[in-house]
Amino acid sequence: MTPLVVALACLGLAWGLLADRMAARWPTHDDGSIRAVDWRTAAVPLVGAVALGLLGRRFPDAGSTLVYGVVFLGLILLLATDLDQRTLPDEITWPLIGLGTIYGLTGQNPLIGHAVPGAMLPAVVGAIVIPAVFFILSIPFGAGAFGLGDVKLLFGVGLLAGLERTAFGVIVGVLVSGVVIVALLMTRRIGLKSFIPYGPFLIIGAFWAVLLQS
Repeated sequence: MTPLVVALACLGLAWGLLADRMAARWPTHDDGSIRAVDWRTAAVPLVGAVALGLLGRRFPDAGSTLVYGVVFLGLILLLATDLDQRTLPDEITWPLIGLGTIYGLTGQNPLIGHAVPGAMLPAVVGAIVIPAVFFILSIPFGAGAFGLGDVKLLFGVGLLAGLERTAFGVIVGVLVSGVVIVALLMTRRIGLKSFIPYGPFLIIGAFWAVLLQS
């Protein structure tokens, strides 16, 4: 537990709480309501604290920690908005795509081949193919099963984390979603026809891809 880890964990906790309260208001609810404090107000800060705290031990250089710190702040806010309103706003997903593109093209991204010529190509392939496969597989389940917000989220993650890490991150997200959905079904919190936002599981997978996948 270095001072950097503690500081980033505290930042993640505070940002997670702010993100939850932002998501309760933005994007504006159709009925104009503001969600009260509930379980999400505890869950999002907890995820934020763990993710940013672990980030403090992930990279040896301050530059990578700073870039992925910004990425994680965006992912935490996306986690909050999807849990609250089942939406992944373009105002967050598009900048993440832009950041991933610029960071990769400059050759500074250590996760896709630090300054290695052509290292960006596999990341671009993963950013296109992985969300495309998921989108196609979701078509039989109806509109909204895997939305364009999820596609843009995975596209950005693919550019930032690379092909292999993104693929494994998606697998982790699928496994976590399976465990959570089965638990909710067994406790009768949801039914077989209930809509479950998939973005939060993809975001958990993205954190895993950056933090834990070697």
